[in-house]
Amino acid sequence: MTRSGVLVMDKPQGFTSFDVIGKLRGILKMKKLGHTGTLDPMATGVLPVLVGTAARACDILPDETKAYRAGFALGSVTDTQDSSGKVLETHPVHVTEADLLRVIPAFVGQIEQIPPMYSAVQIGGKRLYELAREGKVIERPARSVEVQRITLTAYYAETGCGVCEIVCGKGTYVRTILHDIGQALGCGCIMTALTRTAACGFTLAEAHSFADVESAMASDGCADALIIPTDRLFAALPALHLNETQANKYRNGVRLDLARLRGLTDASRWRVYDAAGGFMGLADADRENGVLRVYKNL
Repeated sequence: MTRSGVLVMDKPQGFTSFDVIGKLRGILKMKKLGHTGTLDPMATGVLPVLVGTAARACDILPDETKAYRAGFALGSVTDTQDSSGKVLETHPVHVTEADLLRVIPAFVGQIEQIPPMYSAVQIGGKRLYELAREGKVIERPARSVEVQRITLTAYYAETGCGVCEIVCGKGTYVRTILHDIGQALGCGCIMTALTRTAACGFTLAEAHSFADVESAMASDGCADALIIPTDRLFAALPALHLNETQANKYRNGVRLDLARLRGLTDASRWRVYDAAGGFMGLADADRENGVLRVYKNL
């Protein structure tokens, strides 16, 4: 059986994130799989899949920064905010590169973003895309999201088409950023292509196709050669190495005396390893009571 860890997939167009998980379950013959962030069917690129016990880390990832390369076309508004949707408006485009560069900074930083109707956001117990498919449009509260950077890498004024690179935090809709830029320019904008180039510290260079995974399974009976160790997800945290006695206590959920641990820093959370260097999980310091608590066994 394939070991636990991270399998970085290069999601093909036309697949949902759940489709990728379903296909991998069949290839790997494993049920315990999870992904680190939804990608729309139109999108391609980096989709880290958590394999085996690593799936327990889905809700505790410290780095949820994502990077995208997005194609766009000015002059249209669609119900999905991308080229797959129904055209609602068309406008003439007289936008220069300077116009774009003047507007883009307003969408960098902590911004308020209204999620699109065609999204998995739940309101009143129902997914927005379910309501959208019924022809309904409802009021959606704006949400605060973080956009670290938007870089215009290509723009062709004669067609109103271009490409930009966006680095953002969890819950950010790239197509909504482009839609809102189009609104600010007064001509509308839709996303025409989307590739996620990085997520959770992993890049496209580390991503694999279904064919890669199938080949590994055919040659080795497992995909271990493609699996990245789970602790890579928490590389930003300091490491804490326990002796054999302490490691056994950690595995059993026993609190450890902070005063007896070596190599502690002022950090509040650590990556925890056993005496042989095996990654066990995460632990938090309870300095008020002088103990180290198990945060998550992985």
